[in-house]
Amino acid sequence: MVVYLSEYIDPKAEQFLREHATVVSTFDRIEEIDAIILRNIPVTAEMMDRAKKLKVIGKHGIGVNTIDVEAARQRGIRVVYTPTTNADSVAEMTVALFLALERGIVEANINCRKSAYDKIGPKSLIGTEINGKTLGQIGMGNIAQRIAHILKNGFNCRILGYDPFISAEEAEKRGFTKVDTLEDLLEQSDLVNVNVPLVKSTEHMISGDLFNHFKPTAVFVNAARGAIIDETDLYNALVAGKLKAAACDTFVNEPPKAGNPLLTLDNFSATPHIGGNTVEALARTGMEVVEQTLAVLNGEEPLHAVV
Repeated sequence: MVVYLSEYIDPKAEQFLREHATVVSTFDRIEEIDAIILRNIPVTAEMMDRAKKLKVIGKHGIGVNTIDVEAARQRGIRVVYTPTTNADSVAEMTVALFLALERGIVEANINCRKSAYDKIGPKSLIGTEINGKTLGQIGMGNIAQRIAHILKNGFNCRILGYDPFISAEEAEKRGFTKVDTLEDLLEQSDLVNVNVPLVKSTEHMISGDLFNHFKPTAVFVNAARGAIIDETDLYNALVAGKLKAAACDTFVNEPPKAGNPLLTLDNFSATPHIGGNTVEALARTGMEVVEQTLAVLNGEEPLHAVV
């Protein structure tokens, strides 16, 4: 069995893979490859046609937007992913970003390093508690449920959820009070977070007039996929004071570069897609994607199949 792997995965997972397959890091002999394990690279229909022996594509993570899933389905190629292994890490990161935005932690750190303060507790750093506030959660999947659990049980937050594919009864089971429209969700929420996959229907779902429905005191976090929001519209909304602050761990072009206007704003925080970048999450994700890939190659059913 020949498996393509060029991106970093947990060393124990890579060692396990090498014990059971020949690992290559280029597509120089793509026609010999039985499986592809990826984190960020694209896998196109053209690549699948060249990889005559390809049986399975394993995504190290949740989003499969860089894989032509329909092309894989048409060619009988399995696509597997790891939808639960990094949920705790991304949830913790999201809550950390909410706290950072509400308390001005990034600004305080930068200015302390510049000796910018002449007294403790400066007026410019008067923050806001998140205790007792309302979370508006867009999407109610694994990560969203963990965020809701942390904020409800740790910070006594009211938890609202929007997902047109989930009933009110199911939403309640997952820890949310279902709201029927995004506009209603935004108008009630102090903390807004989005966790949805990037597909055609969710591209730029947070854009345009929706920013008129945010509370001016609200903070917004996107640690899902960059293109879920319109970055230009977010920039304009932040400049206009339509919401207080925002943080993105994901961007259309990653990692974000100095030319991105959002990076010029004091009320915006950027991180380079590190939500699932913890020792624990990488260990779980690496081993699970390897095990599922090998399972398919051995004629077994994977744990989490997209197709």
